[in-house]
Amino acid sequence: MKIRRLTRALYPGRCAICDEVIAYDRMLCPTHEKTLRPVIGDTCRKCGKPLRDTDRLCCYDCNRKIHYFDRGFAVFRYEDVRESLYRFKYSGRAEYAGFYAYAADKVYGSIIRDLDIDAIVPVPIHKKRMAVRGYNQAELIARELSGLTGIPEYNGLIRRCRATIPLKNLSEAERKNNLKKAFIIASNDVKLKKILLVDDIYTTGSTMDAISVLLRGAGVCEIYFLAVAIGAGL
Repeated sequence: MKIRRLTRALYPGRCAICDEVIAYDRMLCPTHEKTLRPVIGDTCRKCGKPLRDTDRLCCYDCNRKIHYFDRGFAVFRYEDVRESLYRFKYSGRAEYAGFYAYAADKVYGSIIRDLDIDAIVPVPIHKKRMAVRGYNQAELIARELSGLTGIPEYNGLIRRCRATIPLKNLSEAERKNNLKKAFIIASNDVKLKKILLVDDIYTTGSTMDAISVLLRGAGVCEIYFLAVAIGAGL
């Protein structure tokens, strides 16, 4: 404990939301400890988006198209952690992964354990993006979550074999076309039956669907995902 205090005194921790300096035994600043709230209440039974129309079981997107995963979980609303995730991905704040995984385990840990998941699998990034960024943000979260839940992480099970352009400004059809043949199964002998995919952001589900189709073809029976952030559903 003394070593940890000394280390944090020399290299102060930062709030995972606003990046302000915080006490050695905290992950968030006092303000965000009080104000940041996870996704709770009425959510889509398929993707986990918060529902504006509480009479619905699923959001508008999930009602109008087929998804190839079984169910998704999201920890925070995207607008609440948008700047945090930007620093995490593009400004070297890899240490935020510990908070994201801690929050995910706190909200969904018991559910994930009850699902009897065989493996936690991070959504891969292309080697060119890895070379620029230095790490795969999903892999860091998956590794931390694995340590908290005791579920093994399988990094390398899926490989992104084709560089794709960012999906955020693409239409649904463009997203699907962009992701065609973007992933491959890197193992010839997949014996896993229940998988939890991990990523930082869920939008329309195009990435999760593309990977889920591959996993179904490899014999995986149940596919779930966990995302740090998600947009609002209709």
